Amino acid sequence: MRVSARVLRAGRYSAPETRQIVIMSEQEQAEIRREFARLKQDHADFDAAINAMIASGCDPLQIQRMKKKKLALKDRLQQLEDRIIPDIIA
Repeated sequence: MRVSARVLRAGRYSAPETRQIVIMSEQEQAEIRREFARLKQDHADFDAAINAMIASGCDPLQIQRMKKKKLALKDRLQQLEDRIIPDIIA
């Protein structure tokens, strides 16, 4: 099965077994990229906050909670990145 370059640039291509191609509009892609940038900044802010909490000797439980939230942001960033970048074996 051959996939056109436009389909690859436009969205995510799934395996031939599923025979489902998701075509994403430019607007959808732009929205995902904006959300990705916002979450990436939030992730960096969490990192700075965690480092400040550690330096000030904050409660370890609060630090643990912040790290968990930061990890959830990282997972969401990975999901968005997977939607943006097609996952094709070269």
